[in-house]
Amino acid sequence: SSPLPQELEEARRWKGVRDLRPLDGNVRRWGGLLLPNNPLYSAGAFRFELTFSSYHPLEPPRATLRTPIYHPAVDPEGHVCQPLTTHEHWAPATRAVQVLQDLLQLLDSPDPQRVLRPDLARELQEHPEEFRHRAEEHTRLHAEQRPDTPDP
Repeated sequence: SSPLPQELEEARRWKGVRDLRPLDGNVRRWGGLLLPNNPLYSAGAFRFELTFSSYHPLEPPRATLRTPIYHPAVDPEGHVCQPLTTHEHWAPATRAVQVLQDLLQLLDSPDPQRVLRPDLARELQEHPEEFRHRAEEHTRLHAEQRPDTPDP
């Protein structure tokens, strides 16, 4: 039987996500909101999807960001450069909550070495203030309101 129901409960207890649930009643497709800590992104919440193959945990899940984000490791379609979920680095003992923690860490720490958008990586390295301003503005325009913030 699938370990996913227990992993879902475990992931729901982690404070980095909210509103985590199976999508369309499918325990292999989760949706939720990630709550970044980095000031570039912490003004908002980012909707994501985590998809598990029928071979889970032997194969890594795939994380997709549904909320647009100004980040060198996330392309415009929401694909994420996440080494943990590549076949080379995946370990069957890795828990879903660890994948989500790794994803949040990746969003909080833009790394010029983990790149799907070379233009943004270059901007981050060469013009950090400009990158910061654009990332904050993009978050203001696209991210969802954080569920833990009361309405003004």
